[in-house]
Amino acid sequence: MESKAPEQTQYESSIGPQTFLLVLLAISLGTLAAAVVLPTWMPRLADSLMGKDPKAFWYLSRGSAFVAMSLLWASMALGLLITNKMARLWPGAPAAFAIHEYVSLLGLAFAIFHALILLGDHYIKFTLAQVLVPFSAVGYRPFLTGLGQAGFYVWLLVALSFYVRKQIGPKTWRVLHYVSFACYGVALYHGITSGTDTAMPWAQAYYWVSGASLLFLLIYRIIISSAAKPGRPIDRRMPANNANPTA
Repeated sequence: MESKAPEQTQYESSIGPQTFLLVLLAISLGTLAAAVVLPTWMPRLADSLMGKDPKAFWYLSRGSAFVAMSLLWASMALGLLITNKMARLWPGAPAAFAIHEYVSLLGLAFAIFHALILLGDHYIKFTLAQVLVPFSAVGYRPFLTGLGQAGFYVWLLVALSFYVRKQIGPKTWRVLHYVSFACYGVALYHGITSGTDTAMPWAQAYYWVSGASLLFLLIYRIIISSAAKPGRPIDRRMPANNANPTA
C-alpha cells in the first residue's frame, strides 16, 4: 500500500476546543485585570512600580510582541520541518506536530497580552474597541497598527483550524495553513515599521535571522515538493526507442 505524503498525514489535536477557548478567555481576562483593574484598585502599588510617567505597560507590550513573534516563527518553522520530513529525525512527526500546535497557541496568548496590556498605557490611550477592531486606532500609527491587528485575526483563524480539520477536509486545512505565511509577513512588517526597537542592532539582526530562516525552509519545501512530483507516465502502447517492436 502506498504511504501518504507527510503533508497528508492527519495527527490528532492534543488540545480540545473547549480548553483552547478557556485558555484564551483566561488570558484575556487576566490581561485586562493587569491593565485596568490593578492601577485603579491599587494606585499606590502602581505608582511605586511605574512612577509619575508609567511606562511599564509599554515595555510589557514591546517585550511580549517579540515573544509572540518568536513563537509564531517557531510554529511555522516546525510546520515546515514536518512537511520537509526533517522532523522525522527528531523529535518525530507526531511530537513535532503537538509542539507545533502548543507553540502556536502560546504565541496567540502573548499576542493577546501584547495588545490588551496597552489599555494601561497613558500615552497611547487605546480603548478596548480600538484594540479589538482593526484600523480603528487613531492615536498611534493607525494603518500599521491595523495591519498587526488583522494579522492576529488571521493567526487566530489558522489556530482554530486545528479543531475543524475533519469538517473542512485536509485540502482546505492546508490552504488555511498556507495563509500563515501572509500572517507572518504582516507581523514582520508590523514589527519593523511600528516597533520602537527597530533601529536597534539586535532587533534588526532578529528580523533578518528569523525571516531568512523561514524563507530558507520554505524554498527547501518547494524544491523537494517539485522533485517529488511523479514524472510523465510512459505510454506503454508504444515501444521504447531501442526495443524490438516485433518482440
